[in-house]
Amino acid sequence: MELQQLDRYAKALIKEAGRKIRHSLTYELVIESKADANDLVTNMDKEIEQFFIEHIRKDYVGHAILGEEGFGDDLLSLNGYVWMLDPIDGTMNFIHQQRNFAISLGIFKDGIGVFGYIYDVMNDELYSAQKGHGAYLNDEPIPVLESTTISKAIIGMNASWVVPNRHIENEGLIRLVKDVRGIRSYGSAALELAYVSTGRIDAYMSMRLSPWDVAGGVVIAEEVGAVATNLKGQPLKFLGQDTFIVARKSLHDSLLANYITLK
Repeated sequence: MELQQLDRYAKALIKEAGRKIRHSLTYELVIESKADANDLVTNMDKEIEQFFIEHIRKDYVGHAILGEEGFGDDLLSLNGYVWMLDPIDGTMNFIHQQRNFAISLGIFKDGIGVFGYIYDVMNDELYSAQKGHGAYLNDEPIPVLESTTISKAIIGMNASWVVPNRHIENEGLIRLVKDVRGIRSYGSAALELAYVSTGRIDAYMSMRLSPWDVAGGVVIAEEVGAVATNLKGQPLKFLGQDTFIVARKSLHDSLLANYITLK
């Protein structure tokens, strides 16, 4: 397979999907809830996923698809080519703010990320990477991340983890809030990965994310020297939900050792 052709194809699909999403903001969305009342989905989440699947199935026969909205394949392994897609990552932002959401796409081969893409639809910012070939923002190279310290770091983290919860010891996160320069939460894992990759924030963590949330962003982040694991420091599996952290290399181990204790 000609990888550069695959890259051009994926970028073209993403840009067309972005145009469809922007156009959808001119008419009323159909909004539903999933199992959690705050886990929202719109007709556009579904339509955009189906748009990708229709084209991939036609043009790349044999490629599998893992999609947020469930229209793709039910996979037990990552053998062969697998497209991991979140058509609108940050649906609540899409509905309430009409910004701060993204298309997230990772293309993996035999469990290894080959291409990663995050498209900030409203800002027309396309973050992309091919494994071993660097990362780019709108085709301009993204520099490798420099070292920083906890005291100078801005961390992406949902504030709900700082109060008592059943996933993580919140006392460690309270100390983290006090020790770092700032805490941010953007409501889109894909965008937070993009911001780590470009140095806008220095780390991002979450208690539960699915493969399509992070697959594209991890490829991008690793190309600029960031480290991505689960919160036990283990490699990511990309099948099923897991905890997640991505950080500058200089911060990753310190965050896990000094602030993170899972229940």
